Amino acid sequence: MSSSDPPLWTADFRLFFTARTTSLLGDAMLPVAITAAVIRAGYGASGVGYALAALVAPFAVLIIFGGVMSDRFGARRLMVVSDTARLCSQGVLALLFLLGAPQLWQILVLLALIGAGSAIFQPGVASITPLTAHDVQKANATLRISESVTLVIGPSLAGLLLAVSSPAAVVALDALTYAASGACLLLLRSVPMGPAAGRNGESSFRADLVEGWREFRARTWLWSVIVVFMLWQLAGAGPTTTLGNSALVTDHGASVFGLVMSSLGAGSVLGGIVAIRLRPRYPLRAGALSMILWVFMPLGVALDLPAPLIAGCYGVSGVGMAFWIVMFHTSVQTHIPQHVLGRVHAYDAAGSLVMKPVGQAAAGPLAVVAGAVPLLYVSASMALVACALLLAIPAVRGLRRVER
Repeated sequence: MSSSDPPLWTADFRLFFTARTTSLLGDAMLPVAITAAVIRAGYGASGVGYALAALVAPFAVLIIFGGVMSDRFGARRLMVVSDTARLCSQGVLALLFLLGAPQLWQILVLLALIGAGSAIFQPGVASITPLTAHDVQKANATLRISESVTLVIGPSLAGLLLAVSSPAAVVALDALTYAASGACLLLLRSVPMGPAAGRNGESSFRADLVEGWREFRARTWLWSVIVVFMLWQLAGAGPTTTLGNSALVTDHGASVFGLVMSSLGAGSVLGGIVAIRLRPRYPLRAGALSMILWVFMPLGVALDLPAPLIAGCYGVSGVGMAFWIVMFHTSVQTHIPQHVLGRVHAYDAAGSLVMKPVGQAAAGPLAVVAGAVPLLYVSASMALVACALLLAIPAVRGLRRVER
């Protein structure tokens, strides 16, 4: 970094980084804590499935509305409200577990409220990042490193705490991460509590929703990336998650699976570090090329390589995906007007994720018919197909880097 480069670690970015990291840590710990608590309450594996679905489903359904609300009322305000709501909901859930075995419907309702809070929180991340950081790409890369670290540390920390305390105590401790996040967001100085400048305050909720869609649809590079990623999630990432993870646990054991996932996290950290240093003139072109590295994840399992080599494959894939994510998020945050950024980010997040559960659900039945290994080869090829499709679209490969 030259002496003329503005510093990344301003007071506000430190606060935002802390808020984001603590929130991510809570998100990473929660599934482990909930799984243990639900099983201890006597609801078994089916209860765990219902609980995790109740946590995720509202996020997928409500994130677009969260984007509208973020732009309409202010990203910072909505994130503080989200943290407060999740702190209260999870605090009540911890109390119910502490007092005994709550009814399953009570668990599901409270988890659904937590998931809804996450849907309100997430769009603000895209809106606030360019307001707190002078260097948006470096900020995104740093946040990506933080996310990767929390994905590795969070479940392990939850497991360690479960070994020395009750699930109720871990759920309660996890709830405090939202308190820390909200406190940091309240202290931000450079981000207004209200909506961004340039927003029409008299528009209706429906008009805001339509405006976000119009801004999303007007950019060929943006919606075409999402279409490609829908295909990749359906035939690539979805099946690999189901079949690859299942094969690792079945063939190598849970400890090896943990090692492999840690390697994936380490690769993501390395990819974030590369994204801090490498600043391509055409970010989506460079990001699309980095996606080729993802081919190693399903390929390592399909070839039945030794566990250390599979871990290496996952690590390499993590590098490629982390670099792509930083390039894409930076492009969105620097090309989209601030007053519609929350809504546009919500549309791209919803579109990017909507086909993954379909691919995950379909992978098992298809593997019975066609075999798991052939499907993993198909998944591996989808990385190459996605890269080729992205590079074939002039608006994607020709999108230039801009500073903001």
